Amino acid sequence: MFGVPAVPVAIFLTEQGRLPSLWGLFDMYAGPWSSRFADDRVVALLLLYSGLVLAAVVSGWLLWEMRKAGAVLNLALLPVEAVFWIGLALPIPWLFGFARVALVSLAWAEISGSRRQATAATPGRTRPPPT
Repeated sequence: MFGVPAVPVAIFLTEQGRLPSLWGLFDMYAGPWSSRFADDRVVALLLLYSGLVLAAVVSGWLLWEMRKAGAVLNLALLPVEAVFWIGLALPIPWLFGFARVALVSLAWAEISGSRRQATAATPGRTRPPPT
């Protein structure tokens, strides 16, 4: 959700030479990186973050397809995303990060196949006839 506006913010920064303000309250993505690095580097970091979020979306799709690779990728991306959350001063994604860990952990047995194997091995359990 925070990767989508990163591209328009990068375009705005390139054109205007400053970060856009969110309703006059604060500058968007104005973390330690925006004050430490030149604008062109901040633009590159914003675009990189947008690509990272796109990779997280792909991992979500893989999770939806019940693929273990989706869970592994999703959890592997979190530390990299956390670096961007700190560098771009994004406070809210931390909550979504904790939720992602919790939800992937809850689904791990189903994704890894251990629950499916246990269900298939249950005596007296029959499958419905194919339709």
